[in-house]
Amino acid sequence: MSRRIAIVEDEPAIRANYADVLKKQGYEVAAYGTRAEALTAFRNRLPDLALIDIGLADDIDGGFTLCRELRALSANVPIIFLSARDSDFDIVAGLRLGADDYLTKDASLPHLTARIAALFRRSDLLSAPHAVEDVVERGKLTLDLKRLYAQWDGKRVDLTLTEFWMVHTLARFPGHVKDRDSLMRDAKIVVDDATVTSHIKRIRRKFIALDPAFDCIATVYGMGYRWNAEE
Repeated sequence: MSRRIAIVEDEPAIRANYADVLKKQGYEVAAYGTRAEALTAFRNRLPDLALIDIGLADDIDGGFTLCRELRALSANVPIIFLSARDSDFDIVAGLRLGADDYLTKDASLPHLTARIAALFRRSDLLSAPHAVEDVVERGKLTLDLKRLYAQWDGKRVDLTLTEFWMVHTLARFPGHVKDRDSLMRDAKIVVDDATVTSHIKRIRRKFIALDPAFDCIATVYGMGYRWNAEE
């Protein structure tokens, strides 16, 4: 079964161009011109990946809102922002909202399709057979590396792909300090330090929502972050 990619872009010509390229790559494409149209479709059927523009007609930040709404429907659907806006503010904002990647519209089509393929390679782990050696357990934490599934004390933690791999990087070797470059490398993202910090804050909030006493992710000032083993 082919992968289904959703394109949310208000300019018909641009939307059609991306759809044509992706169809030639063998993907099934669903294209939408407005946030409302896309959200209605997502509620009926989630895409395997979403390409979202930020400005959608008169809704200047509609893509940001849609990203947040899609993340509420699924923590794991890969999301790529594809926008003409190239300011650091927009890029950081998009990634902080839970997107997995951010490309500007001057990116080449081969570059775009390569980034899509890379995200699908990460998602493929979800359907791989379960094996004991692919489970990391650290106290109350359980990470299923094949299904990209995280649990804390038996309760699911809805982590994005990027957040999952950051937690894995930290928890794999408790007590070891991981700098921001290590976290970015393992999560396969390239962002600034402030965005890494934002990801860590989001991760902490998700664990604390399940367990107010959670304090396993420690900040080592000037160096990075460390997973503290539970006492």
